[in-house]
Parts: sequence; structure tokens; C-alpha cells
Amino acid sequence: MKKILLLTVLLPIAMFAKSFLISNIPLPKTYIQNLDPYPCSETCLQEYLDNGMIFSFLSHAQSKLTNKEQDERRMMNISVLNIGSQIINDKLHIALLLPYKIIGRYASSTTNASFAYLISKNHSFELKSYKIKSESLADIKEALQQIDDDGFSYVIAPLTHKGANNVAKLNPQINIFFPTINKTDVTSTSSYLTYGGIDYKAQSDLLLKEAVSPLVIFYDHSKIGRSLSIYQKDKFINSAAIKKTKNSNRSVLKFSIPKRTTNLQKYLSKNKKIQKASFIINTPIVKTGMIMSQLTLYDTNATNVLSTQINYDPLILSITQHQDRKNMLIANSITDNNNVFIESNSLLGNDIVYDWINYTTTVGVDYFFSLATRESREYLTTIKDNQMIYPIELLSPARYRFVKYRSLKE
Repeated sequence: MKKILLLTVLLPIAMFAKSFLISNIPLPKTYIQNLDPYPCSETCLQEYLDNGMIFSFLSHAQSKLTNKEQDERRMMNISVLNIGSQIINDKLHIALLLPYKIIGRYASSTTNASFAYLISKNHSFELKSYKIKSESLADIKEALQQIDDDGFSYVIAPLTHKGANNVAKLNPQINIFFPTINKTDVTSTSSYLTYGGIDYKAQSDLLLKEAVSPLVIFYDHSKIGRSLSIYQKDKFINSAAIKKTKNSNRSVLKFSIPKRTTNLQKYLSKNKKIQKASFIINTPIVKTGMIMSQLTLYDTNATNVLSTQINYDPLILSITQHQDRKNMLIANSITDNNNVFIESNSLLGNDIVYDWINYTTTVGVDYFFSLATRESREYLTTIKDNQMIYPIELLSPARYRFVKYRSLKE
């Protein structure tokens, strides 16, 4: 009787259960035939857009347009409508090397960033993930061999410094892009390895030009926090450029802030040594917000508060009061925004406006796409000695948004 009752309960569930397996049947593509015997100028294309005649517009816009706004509309519609290419092209093959246990959510977000870029281009592609449990020499070697055996010529590898150094030791003859690593932090001479990580040291150099003495450095126990605190102290004291400022007697105080520390009274309260100092903060966004609120609470009268890309995050606008951040400057290297890729990422719940790893991943896929198809790059980031060189701008978090900062020393 119990068996019959259990079967009765489970039968409706089985009938209405959904399968979450992804079908291997590709989505149908739409192809637009141009039947107009006359050419269509830029003005003609704009008239089609203004009148909502999207398919007439797309029939004439088979390739990249010189008008940037029209080309963005072309690419957006191609992506949304799943328009097939009229040009027969070889499929583009890009692999993702993912140490998923180490990089956490970035295993998913860098995949989404790569996919969002590729679906926005009118070109067939194959994007395949190769997950590795660790960044050991053996695991990476095995994965790269499999990638090569599978016929992939381009690899996006969001690895840590350990993984990138192990790849360099293996010296593979395959194009690999590291969106997480700056070449200054590894040892490599291979022409096959390209680095896309931002340059925290270059950002620090620009920020320190705005600093006065004493310089107070807050940092956490992460590798980037510790290394930046060492670099910034040495740079501030010894830089020839900074020696030219009015601060002839420069001093630096460093405070290591443990993860669980929330009260900075012992560092800040009635501490005359830090009055009117420049504060440079090398901590994650939530910890930074806590530090900034207490700089105000304990009346430090900060000359300014400085931070690298670590804190270029809209969250800073909501977790701090305006008076806490009114003298804050943030160095930012995400300067080349592309509306098409921003929107396609947004559809996947991905961010390339503030998340620099997703942004550099997109730059890397664009670079490989250009190499494979010989089409011009969407991101014209300079490449020097196999390292992407991103422009750096200083931004100030105003009341509701980030605004560009112009130095009074210029």
C-alpha cells in the first residue's frame, strides 16, 4: 500500500518535471537578402533607422560601418535577432582555461564576457571551457595539451601569478591571453603569451603625484595589498618627480588592517601624526567604506584619499557619505567603453563597465578575434612587448557618479 501511495505522489511530479539539459540543436539563424539594386549612403541608412525599418537597414549593413553610432545599432540588432553572416567564414575557436576553485565567480563571469563579445559579432565561433582543479605545472600542461589536440589556437586564461608563471615555464606554442596578469609581475619572453592585467603600479605613480606628506597607507593581507603598500612607500619617498614638490620632509605610515577589524580608533583617534595627511587605501570596497567613514569620525582632516582600480565601484557611492569621499581620487583604466558589448554583457547579468577582469577579458577576446579574422579591433588598446597598455584617468566619486579630476598641479 505504501509503494502504491508513493508512486501516486511521484507520478504527477515526473509528468511535470522539467529538463535543464541544454539542447545540442543550434538556434535557427535569420538571413537578410538585399534586393535593393541601388546603393545606400550613410544618410539613407539613417533614414531607415529613424523610420524603424530595421531589416532594410540591416540588408545594406552587411559589414562594419564607418559611422560609429550606426555600426553600434547594426551590431546590437545582429546580436538580438541572431542574424547569420552572408559571408562564409571559418569558425573561430577560442578556449577558456579556468582554475575554477581558485578564481571563484570569475570562472563564470569571464566565460560570459567572452560569450557576450562573440555573439555580438557576425561570425561563427566555438567557445569551450577547460576546467582545471589547480594551477600546478602538471594540471596546466595536461589541459594545454588537450586544448591543442582539440584544435584551438587561442586561449583566454584568467589565472593567478602562480598559474601564469607555470604557463611561462611550459612555453607553449599557442596564443594565450591572461586578463588577470600584468607582465611586470611575471617572467616571460614568449611571443605567444599576451598579458591584459591593469598596471597597479602605474596607477599608484599617478595617484602619488597628488599626495602630500605624511602619507598614510592602509592595506589588507592580500598579495596585492601587501605588494602595493611596499611599492607606494618606496615610490613616495624616493621618486624624483615627488621630490620636486613642496614636501621636502616626506614621511610614510603604514597600517595593516586585518579582515575582521572594524574599529580604527587606535590608529586614528587624536593621532597628530596623521593630521591633514594623504591616505592611500589598498583594501576591498566594503573595508574601504569603513575606513573612509572613520577618517571623518575621528577628524583626521584628510588632504585627500587615494585608491587604485580596487575601489572603482559604484558601491562606493552608496556605502559612504558625500563628506567622506569629497576629497577622494580613484585611478581607473576602464576607459574604452563599447555600448554594444556593455548591453550584450548586461543581458547575461555581466558587468564590463566597473569589473576590470571582465573588461580585460573582453579586450583579449577582441584581440584574438582580430588576429583570426583580420578585422579591425574594436578596442584600440596599445600593445607593448606583449602587454596591453591601458590609459589611466583620475576620477572623483561625486554625489551620484564618478567625474573626471583635473589636477591643480597641471
